[in-house]
Amino acid sequence: MASHKPTGHEKIETSNFLMIVLILVTVAFGGLVEIVPLFFQRSTTQPVEGLKPYTALQLAGRDVYIREGCYNCHSQMVRPFRAETLRYGPYSVAGEFVYDHPFQWGSKRTGPDLHRVGGRYSDEWHRVHLNNPRDVVPESNMPSYPWLAKTTLNPAELAPKMKALRMVGVPYTDDEIAKAADEVKDKTEIDAVIAYLQVLGTARK
Repeated sequence: MASHKPTGHEKIETSNFLMIVLILVTVAFGGLVEIVPLFFQRSTTQPVEGLKPYTALQLAGRDVYIREGCYNCHSQMVRPFRAETLRYGPYSVAGEFVYDHPFQWGSKRTGPDLHRVGGRYSDEWHRVHLNNPRDVVPESNMPSYPWLAKTTLNPAELAPKMKALRMVGVPYTDDEIAKAADEVKDKTEIDAVIAYLQVLGTARK
């Protein structure tokens, strides 16, 4: 009786090591095919008209926003669905986020999307809302952040951050970096967060 000679397909199915290697190669190739072209598309690499890098105060506010985990409840991506554009405004495009490292896209929403929140409310509204959300939105389950109004920014932190961002393509000038410390001097974290929120989504408006 002739012995059975395994086919190539059988060899792959019966070898855990070979199967894992081939799966990793396939996934890596598929990922490259999807991701690499994005680096060469103008719509994903070029800023939209009117987009400016964050000021020192806005940048500090963004760091506080990330530190406090605001992104866990508030997305910054208006998706191209009618229900979303009616509520929040024009859907988000990659060119609005080319200066964000890392960007804050995401669809997880416990609270409303914040991408188009810039200019929608006054500074004072945001100040009250951050201190105690229920003073302006009674049904809110958002925690309060009273310490933001009591914590002063560290001016020495901004210039190194802006220099690092310039290395990855954010067009900060030497003058902007030199003036960063003065811009945030005596400012509190709540001032910075408000400045950041007030600029979100304003480039396309």
